[in-house]
Amino acid sequence: MYSCSECEKCFASQGGLSKHRNTHTDKYKCTECGRCCKSSNDLTVHNRSHSGQKPFECTVCGKGYTTASYLADHSRIHSGDTPYKCHICGQALCYRKDLTRHMKTHDAEKLYKCLMCDKAFIQSASLKNHTRVHTGDKPYKCFVCDKVFSVSGALKSHIKVHTRDKPYKCLMCDKAFSHSGGLSRHMRVHTGDKPYTCLICDKTFSQSGALNKHMRLHRRDKLFKCSMCDKAFGRYGDLNRHMTVHTRSKLCTIESVQPSADTQM
Repeated sequence: MYSCSECEKCFASQGGLSKHRNTHTDKYKCTECGRCCKSSNDLTVHNRSHSGQKPFECTVCGKGYTTASYLADHSRIHSGDTPYKCHICGQALCYRKDLTRHMKTHDAEKLYKCLMCDKAFIQSASLKNHTRVHTGDKPYKCFVCDKVFSVSGALKSHIKVHTRDKPYKCLMCDKAFSHSGGLSRHMRVHTGDKPYTCLICDKTFSQSGALNKHMRLHRRDKLFKCSMCDKAFGRYGDLNRHMTVHTRSKLCTIESVQPSADTQM
């Protein structure tokens, strides 16, 4: 590790440290705000924040960006590409920052627990949003059609229905969508990707709604059978809850046959 003598930041290479040291000198200094950059390229990019210049333009929606890397990130909205994959749960994401944020959900302790179910959250705001599932509270109201929503993000997505704004365009056909999620689902028509798998019969589906519809067939079949009685259930969770009946019964039986302290003496 190469450590900076000015601020004690550490770097994996001598070259990284050399570039960083420029931030402590006036070699690449912005004449507008006085910020010191580590290279001439960084200074050029930084100057665009003052000039408003965005030379890298998206060919699909025309949005401009200050760097080619920002444009590359934005392009994934249109292509539906999700190159960043979580190695723990397998969730795929468009951006590195989203993956970094997602990884914290595995590492962080979930201190905010719901009093109505067994769910827990890392942030108090997430718990607050979740609680509305139980209370039915929908404080976010559409000013056009009076439709109400439990979270602000859902309202923002809904507004696009009225504005007819469809910035997410498919590069393989002429379809466009209001939300990136709609484009991602549509892209599976072209790629043939089926990420939703039935845990009972291994059948795969391109959309979660199709899997949910398929699962109803299994629920009617009641494939989850109790090994201790003749009852059967359509959901594995229902079977699990039912098994506690036998577990409690068994514990009561064991307690009733335990010899008392007087008997042992």
